[in-house]
Order: sequence, then structure tokens, then C-alpha cells
Amino acid sequence: MKLAILSCSPNCYSTRRLLEASQQRGYKTRVLNTLKFAIDLQQGDPDLYYRSKPLSDYDAVLPRIGASITYFGTAVVRQFEQMDVFTANTSTGIVNSRDKLRSLQILSRHQIGIPQTTFVRDRKDILPAIDRVGGAPVIIKLLEGTQGVGVILAESVKVAEAIIETLQSTQQNVLVQQFIGESRGRDIRAFVIGDRVVAAMRRKAQGNEFRSNVHRGGTTEMVELPADYAETAVRCAQIMGLRVAGVDMLEGADGPQVMEVNSSPGLEGIETCTQLDIAGAIIEYMAAQVDFPELDLRQRLTVSRGYGVTEILIREGSELVGKSIDSSGLPELDINVLTLYRGTTVIPNPRLKRTLEPNDRLLCFGKMEAMRGMVPEKTRRRRRPKIQKLPESSVPPTQESEPDDT
Repeated sequence: MKLAILSCSPNCYSTRRLLEASQQRGYKTRVLNTLKFAIDLQQGDPDLYYRSKPLSDYDAVLPRIGASITYFGTAVVRQFEQMDVFTANTSTGIVNSRDKLRSLQILSRHQIGIPQTTFVRDRKDILPAIDRVGGAPVIIKLLEGTQGVGVILAESVKVAEAIIETLQSTQQNVLVQQFIGESRGRDIRAFVIGDRVVAAMRRKAQGNEFRSNVHRGGTTEMVELPADYAETAVRCAQIMGLRVAGVDMLEGADGPQVMEVNSSPGLEGIETCTQLDIAGAIIEYMAAQVDFPELDLRQRLTVSRGYGVTEILIREGSELVGKSIDSSGLPELDINVLTLYRGTTVIPNPRLKRTLEPNDRLLCFGKMEAMRGMVPEKTRRRRRPKIQKLPESSVPPTQESEPDDT
């Protein structure tokens, strides 16, 4: 395998460890400065130049794209993708994970625990937004902050309102997020490679600091992840389109609450804490994937006229309920079931004899004309009822008020 590591910091710990791990395994490896590329586009022949010379052939690319060069860095990664070079993380995955709002928007569609979050621009929406996430204290985050920078704990509504207004006046985009009190000052970093968590650590803040980042003086300890935390971390990475990721989770009363999915997780903290060869695990995973890379279906399907991918919901009372896939009529319509989603269970490449049940969701590939008639009409989403807070004076002295679950 001939590997390129994209990094503007060749001397940083993570880059040095990846280079060392790759060379120890006998792979030809170079660290290439992401900003020294030129992207050439012409019909049928996407190409790259490096330091003004044609780039030689590579089997795989490991992107370490810093936040300050996201646009150009992901353009370079995207060009490697067009040249059919395996990339450890996709350009889309890097872009999605880099923006905190976008990543939470994507995760919110799935059954993934996340702190209740809101994003507002109008000054009139600030107080209602704070109330919707449970009131003070609240967490205020800049959309593209890293290593704990731009994360503020506001202990009161007035302080939160003042901070948000100040940040917005400087054209900063901020998120208002529920404060998970039971996890104050600590979180979990799960390191995902492929479809498994290879290492995990718990980070703890020091003193009065609520941010547990190692760069802010936090301490670390190795942790054995419960099954639900490990499953959540892997699902988050897959949903975001990342094969190598650091997933940060709070330990909430209702299970893992995902804060962030990092596409360029640092290696120093977790390798020092766990004493595991994480860099080596990344290189070995990439070597195994080079000869059998995943395809970008969205690009491949655009050239298949009349064919595409869609999701079919098996509603209660549907004529498909109780039938097996092969007797459902789908194969005769040239519709292939790629994945079956049943509750929180994911069944890839389901057997044709598997019986369909109400509320099953089928990810299908086939003729769009045939599938279009099987997709149910969208129904208006029902809003969950909100429990309104009562003024203290309206609660009888002999009766305890119910906890607010908004």
C-alpha cells in the first residue's frame, strides 16, 4: 500500500505516530501538506498536482484536515475520491462533522441521544429558546469551536441572554444547549475505526472547570464502554460518513448523549491513556480496505437512468405485512431490499424468506417508477405536548410540582 497522510503539521504527535505506524508495517508513506495541492479538472480525467508537479499514484489517503482549512482541505479529499483513491474519511463526512449544528441536525433524525439543542438568530427568540432546552444553566457553543474553545456555561438566564447577544453582535453563530447536570465536568471519548470502538477514555475536568478537554487540563482514564455507548459511537460515525472518528458523549441519566463527532481525533491523549496502538489500528484498517473500497452510491446511481435508492415504510394494515420479501412482489418489480430497519435493529442484506412486520423500513434499490407508488404520502408530524412550568405561587404548599421535562 502506498499511503498519503494529508497534514499541515508534520511534527505534531498524531501525524508522527501515523507515519511511524505505517512505515513499521512496511508501507510506503508520505506526509503531504494539504495546502500545497493544485486541483485540475478536465473531461474524464480529474487530477492533482503537488508542489507544481503531477502527483504520483497513491492507494489510500488519510486526511488530517484542520478546522481553519476545511473548505480547501475537503476539496482536495474530494478530488482524491474522484480519482478512485480510498480515503479514510470522506469529504462529506468531514464537512458534516466540522459544523456542530449540521452534525446535530443529521443525528437528530436518528434514534441517537443528543442534548436538547436550539439555534436562533432573532433576539426575541433567545428567551423562549433557553426555556425550551430546560432553562438555566445552559451551554452556549460557537459552531466551529475546537478543544473546548467557544464553549460557555451560563448559570442564569440573564447571563445566557447577555452572552448570546454579545456573540451575535460580533456575527458569531451560537448554539444553545441543554446542560446535562449528572455529567458535569466529565465526558467519554470513544475512538471508532470502521465498525468498532477500538479504545475509549473518560475525561474529567479539574477544579471549577466544567470542560473536560485534555487541552484545558482535564485528566483521563481508560474505560470499558457499555454496549449501548459503543453502539451509539459506531452508529454516529457511520451516519456521519466517517470511518475514523472520535465520538464525544456525556453520561446522561437516559444513556449516552452525543456532543460531537470528530473527523480528525487526536491520538496523543487516548494512546497515552490506554497504552494502545491506535495509529497502528488505523493503518491496518486502511490496508484491509484498499482492495475493497466502498462506492459512493450517490454518484454511481446518477448514471443509472430510471434507477435509484429510496426507503419504503411498511405501515400497519399494508398488504405486505406478514409476507416474506420474496413473496411480497418486490423482486418481480425489480426492487432489491438492501437493508431492513426494525425499531433500533439494522438488518443488512435481509434474507428473502424474512417476514415483513408493521413499521419495518426497507432501504431499496430499483426502478424509481415502481417504487414511487409504494412510498407513503408524508404525514404531518405531531408535536409532543410540552409541560408548562407553573409559577411557584400557583403550586399548593402540600403538593410537589412535577419536574419540568421540556
